Amino acid sequence: MERKVFGLGDIVLMKKPHPCGTNEMEIIRMGMDIRIKCTGCHHSVLIPRAKFEKNMKKVLRSAAGETKE
Repeated sequence: MERKVFGLGDIVLMKKPHPCGTNEMEIIRMGMDIRIKCTGCHHSVLIPRAKFEKNMKKVLRSAAGETKE
């Protein structure tokens, strides 16, 4: 299985939507845990890296400018 590539500042598409209705999140902190911020209501959540990688579908917009797939 190919490892997903993502970075700080990327906008990612998650499998399940946030309660506000959007499933786009921005990565605002990386480490053993990853903090993501909802692009709809700006609520932030800290989740373990393994759970994040499992629940992330793909990178929509990277901070570098190109789309990673």
